[in-house]
Amino acid sequence: MSTTKIVYGLYADDDDLMNGVKAFNDKGISINEVYTPFPVHGLDKALGLKKTRISDAAFIFALYGVTIGITLSWYIMNHDWPQNIGGKPAFTWVNNFPAFIDPMFELMVFCTAHMMSLTFFVRNKMYPGAPAQNPDPRTTDDKFLMEFVTDDVESVKQLLIETGVEEITVKDA
Repeated sequence: MSTTKIVYGLYADDDDLMNGVKAFNDKGISINEVYTPFPVHGLDKALGLKKTRISDAAFIFALYGVTIGITLSWYIMNHDWPQNIGGKPAFTWVNNFPAFIDPMFELMVFCTAHMMSLTFFVRNKMYPGAPAQNPDPRTTDDKFLMEFVTDDVESVKQLLIETGVEEITVKDA
């Protein structure tokens, strides 16, 4: 029989939460997850989280949007429906490039924004029909929660109490 438990510590203030994170780091106790109602400045560094690759994904999505803009403008103006505008035929896309900067920029922003939203939802398993991952709904309003997966429940509970926790919950893993 496994003695591993999940311990939740609920804090009322983000300063108390940060002090708790620092105390657990000093003791070498691993924090599994932290749930907050809003971004807490410095929490990612205190938890030792690595830099995400989300900016790399945004750059790739932006390149995709610009590529669509270039391809679409070339196809329409030079291949599908070339027009003689003001006595100046559209021989090459490069000659008419300045006219396409705005649509390419708009397609870049459109593709980046929409694909980043989809990436965020899929990466965080928040797609339609996905089960809720939040262990306490109060963390979406005004509470802060630390989650531990541990065999040493008593030392975690003691340190939570020392750091000003409001409520402690223990569940089987």
